[in-house]
Amino acid sequence: MSGKKTDDSNASDGSGAFVPRPCPICGKMSLARYRPFCSKRCADVDLQRWFTGSYAVPVVEEDRSAFSDDDDER
Repeated sequence: MSGKKTDDSNASDGSGAFVPRPCPICGKMSLARYRPFCSKRCADVDLQRWFTGSYAVPVVEEDRSAFSDDDDER
């Protein structure tokens, strides 16, 4: 290992260099400091959306009645 940072998903050439991409909130070009956002404001807007439940991972609930009582005694 060369010690070079290579886990940057924005680097298209594998060098680990930051490559600006559009901000997912407003569309302006992102800044390395706030990656993947363009500003602290857009980063905070995204965080607020997670906190309020605007973003959610869909979950399929299991029908617990389909399991017998014997399965719960493990």
